[in-house]
Amino acid sequence: MVEVVAIGELLIDFTTVDKNGDGYPTMAAHPGGAPANFLAALSRFGAETAFIGKVGQDAFGNLLKDTLEKYGISSKGLIFDPFHFTTLAFVTLDEMGERQFSFSRKPGADTFLSFPEVNYDLINEAKYLHFGSLSLTDEPSRTAVVMAVTEAKRHGTLISYDPNLRLPLWYDEQEAREQLLWGLKQADVVKISDDEVEFLFGLAPEEGAKYIINEYKNIKLCYVTCGDKGTYFINKNCFGFVPALKGLRVIDTTGAGDVFGGSAMFALLGTGKAPDCLVGAELEQIVRFATAAAGLSTERRGGISSVPATEEVLSKMKEEYK
Repeated sequence: MVEVVAIGELLIDFTTVDKNGDGYPTMAAHPGGAPANFLAALSRFGAETAFIGKVGQDAFGNLLKDTLEKYGISSKGLIFDPFHFTTLAFVTLDEMGERQFSFSRKPGADTFLSFPEVNYDLINEAKYLHFGSLSLTDEPSRTAVVMAVTEAKRHGTLISYDPNLRLPLWYDEQEAREQLLWGLKQADVVKISDDEVEFLFGLAPEEGAKYIINEYKNIKLCYVTCGDKGTYFINKNCFGFVPALKGLRVIDTTGAGDVFGGSAMFALLGTGKAPDCLVGAELEQIVRFATAAAGLSTERRGGISSVPATEEVLSKMKEEYK
């Protein structure tokens, strides 16, 4: 039985590893896409997962299908598009070491998933449906996601959501804000970053976490990640903060937030409880597990391929949270 199914983008991340003599980046290709990274963490730790999305009928699309299967993610919901190329993302670094994203997606195959192509059997079988905002930037993928969420709710499948804001992919900021807020109105569990809280509400992360759980009554559990500072967590029973790991040898933060989200979902499933029934100690342990997994993922390159083994995560937790 599939425990978590994700719908959205599956793509190739080209990440900078060096620069040539003329200052151009030397890049390495890695499989990625936020929903796929999310599933990779779940699958790595032993959960049954499936992906719904679209790639090009090209060399990269074939590689991505093989990658899903290699990492234990069912590709039953994957569609090949003979007319549009697999989406590519290029991650470069500015002078301050901050990531900058450039996308070859005008259009990309992932945006052409249509609602008749969605495998609704996978959704109805799952405990959770996960999605992000990148599938909401264009049609027909926006309608496909709306229909998938509608079907999940009708069937009693819980909704997990990560806004994952990438402004260059939106036509304007107002549309981005509207669609990201639509996602919040659908979700039972939300993983959102401090930057996204600032963009949507103009609030600091601590205030934002409390605002979200109070204003969006549908949301039963919210994590607000703050990069190398840590993560706030909140549900109706408790509120807390877990600091980020110290002393990491960070080489690539791409996908770290997705690894956090997938790892937190795995730990949540392990409790056997509804997200609004968890108490403080249980939620703190979930966030510690996700924090350790996400932190360790930054010490290796890529998204899907960066998820550490369960033993590594547990060992890091013992070391960090004595």
